[in-house]
Amino acid sequence: MSKTQWKEIPVVPTSQEFLDIVLSRTQRRLPTQIRAGFKISRIRAFYTRKVKYTSETFTERLSKTIAAFPRLQDIHPFHRDLLNTLYDADHFRIALGQLNTAKSLIEAVSRDYVRLLKYGQSLFQCKQLKRAALGRMATICKRLKDPLVYLEQVRQHLGRLPSIDPNTRTLVICGYPNVGKSSFLKSISRADVDVQPYAFTTKSLFVGHFDYKMLRFQAIDTPGILDHPLEEMNTIEHQSICAIAHLRAAVMYFMDLSEQCGYSVSAQISLFHSIKPLFANKLVFIVINKIDLAKPEDLDPATQEQLQGMLKSGEVELLQLSCTTTEGVMNVRNAACDRLLAARNAEKLKAGTNSSGEPTGRLGDLLRRIHVAQPLGGVTRETSIPEAVKSKKKYDPNDPERPILERDLEAEEGGAGVYNFNMRKNYLLENPDWKEDRIPEVFNGKNVYDFIDPDIEAKLAALEAEEEKLEAEGYYESDDDLEDAEEAEIRYKAELIREKRQLIRNEAKMRKSLKNRAVIPRSAKAVKLSQMESHLGNLGYDASNVAARARSQSRGRSTMRTDGDAMELDDPKAALQRAKSRARSQSTNRRTDGVTDEVARTKSEKLAKLSQRKMNRMARQGEADRHQTGSLTKHLVTGKRSFQANRR
Repeated sequence: MSKTQWKEIPVVPTSQEFLDIVLSRTQRRLPTQIRAGFKISRIRAFYTRKVKYTSETFTERLSKTIAAFPRLQDIHPFHRDLLNTLYDADHFRIALGQLNTAKSLIEAVSRDYVRLLKYGQSLFQCKQLKRAALGRMATICKRLKDPLVYLEQVRQHLGRLPSIDPNTRTLVICGYPNVGKSSFLKSISRADVDVQPYAFTTKSLFVGHFDYKMLRFQAIDTPGILDHPLEEMNTIEHQSICAIAHLRAAVMYFMDLSEQCGYSVSAQISLFHSIKPLFANKLVFIVINKIDLAKPEDLDPATQEQLQGMLKSGEVELLQLSCTTTEGVMNVRNAACDRLLAARNAEKLKAGTNSSGEPTGRLGDLLRRIHVAQPLGGVTRETSIPEAVKSKKKYDPNDPERPILERDLEAEEGGAGVYNFNMRKNYLLENPDWKEDRIPEVFNGKNVYDFIDPDIEAKLAALEAEEEKLEAEGYYESDDDLEDAEEAEIRYKAELIREKRQLIRNEAKMRKSLKNRAVIPRSAKAVKLSQMESHLGNLGYDASNVAARARSQSRGRSTMRTDGDAMELDDPKAALQRAKSRARSQSTNRRTDGVTDEVARTKSEKLAKLSQRKMNRMARQGEADRHQTGSLTKHLVTGKRSFQANRR
């Protein structure tokens, strides 16, 4: 997690605010219109949705709060140690863990009460279950009072921390208190640092940014460190140790040889040796401040020898400046930046090479694409300007001896749109007459001109004469007849294809227009009674009853239609008789219809009893059962109330 995202952590509400947010959202998003007259399934679904939505809202808000804070195992070691120094990583983990546990408990409560609501018997019971579920969730939320308050304080403090990028070009300024670290940062950057003439003015890390060689640098002012064991250091000093240990930066150790800071030179040298293990694999500069008061040459020989002992390793460089008179401030900054850039470039080159020194990865790919040409034989060529370039005159349009430009030629030949410049006139060829030759055409990687026969025109003329002679003699007549026959066959097949296409189009139109109509008349689909009876008999069914019923109905209709005149259709008695004949049907036995024999009937009865056994054994109430809801008796709650009842 980067440092800039810490300022974007959302506000952590208190437990009461958290509860108000969730419950008001549940009340706002879900309707509350439910009555005892509704189906029990609808009542169950309503309260189940309430419980589930509340649980999901709790879980969502808690998950967002947990995810907004940095995970210690995912961030840079500098930020991890800084968090541990400022807030204690164990307390931070415990607070986030309590939120995670509360989320799991709320989900468990939701699952339990949704399972109970599934078997709720009345509106009152479902409502009580919902109240119990929300009450348990609210109790769990109220227990998060202390973790939420702690996390809100951590969030506010994280937002006030400086934006430190652990991977960019960085200068870390460290040393005893009151040696001029903040003054140097204020001189080289735009940081607004508090500078006071007493120790421990800086109590936290300050960051300033500046540009050098078109690159952005950051300088970090650390609080002062005293020379005592790490276990005895306070939180302010631990921030400095954290920055020195984990940032890939150039360390500038400030010293005050005038001892105005309140600490002796020997104590400052001792502190340097104490924290020297933290400088491993880093650039280290010893910066002597306040040289307007005391310089290294002014020290006694023993102290000078101790100071030179700090530089014996060869990796430590001594720099001098005075923040009061600004003498050497920019020189010190530039020297440190140059060394840091060189070291970072060397690390990148080293990281991009293998054990044998050959470049690999992205760096190797880049270097393999770059080729710098060098003169053969070790010749060194100096930079020079040709005499023709030195003697060249500036172009003057009024000079009659000026060189003629394409612009002048364009104006003489008619202007833009008329003049077309010749791109070949400046070609450098062995023979200037070749400039206007056609450029050879290349086809499939070969020059077409290499395959042209110089006698091709004479051969073409002879071939054409031979063709005319053969055509005059009738040599191609049989071939023409054959071609005519083939052409006629092709035309015939094309005509057949056109007709077939038209038929397909017509069929598609018919299908589209008759999509919702019966294409075949119902009378054409009729099946004879004798055919149906024989088919059912072959399958093993007794179709005598069905045939008798069909014949009786057909006889009834036929007698009605043949006995009277066609005009009797308007007779109400005839219409009633026709309706009765249509409605006439034999009583059927549902136990015997559709069963072929006694064995099949017995088998179906056994299957029916087996399917009913589980339902009978559970004996649970279903949706189809009658149920008396827990509502008040109607005569007790309806009608007008008396005056005495109103007074009571």
